[in-house]
Amino acid sequence: MKFLLLCFLTVITGISIIYIFNIEELTYFTIQNKVTKEQLEEIFNFKKKWEWVSYFIIPVLLLIKTALVASILYIGTFFYSKTKVTFKQLWDIVVKAEFVFLLVGVLKIIWFYFFQTSYTLEDLQYFYPLSILNIVGYKGLDAWFIYPLQTLNLFELAYWLILAYYISKIASPTKNFEGNNYKMDFGLKIVATSYGSALLLWVVVVMFFTLNYS
Repeated sequence: MKFLLLCFLTVITGISIIYIFNIEELTYFTIQNKVTKEQLEEIFNFKKKWEWVSYFIIPVLLLIKTALVASILYIGTFFYSKTKVTFKQLWDIVVKAEFVFLLVGVLKIIWFYFFQTSYTLEDLQYFYPLSILNIVGYKGLDAWFIYPLQTLNLFELAYWLILAYYISKIASPTKNFEGNNYKMDFGLKIVATSYGSALLLWVVVVMFFTLNYS
């Protein structure tokens, strides 16, 4: 049920961004001088024809992402925890933590609707609230730096903390039963060594491909 709600809210947020900021018109003005009129029509006809597919791709991508993160955390708990933790428990935790990233889309809507009312397609694409990229700006920045600077954000930090909190609850070897307090550092150790290592590898791979194809 939580996963279906996550998928629904993610799709709704994406659709809201597309229609509120008229992404189709912004895309048209961005690429009209880079391609011929025939190519432009071909691109938009193709987009309209297959637009519905994106609504099904989002849940699939979310399922793949949450399953991969849960698998990585499962390996981490296997090495660090003596408590038996199931994949289903970890997947449930990951789905809960994923809700924090919905705030990225919400803040993007708020920012460009009320504050930065004049914007380009690139502004929308590269805007990531509460990230290092928003501090340094994307203009004049090498393309392969953009993704890692987007990844360094407070939402990612909150994601780590949520994962660590719930993992500590189910896997921590010691806890205070009276206060129902779990050792947060135990969960953070698992998240940092498993998910953190995988995230670092993913960022390096994205940087490598961006550098080679930009």
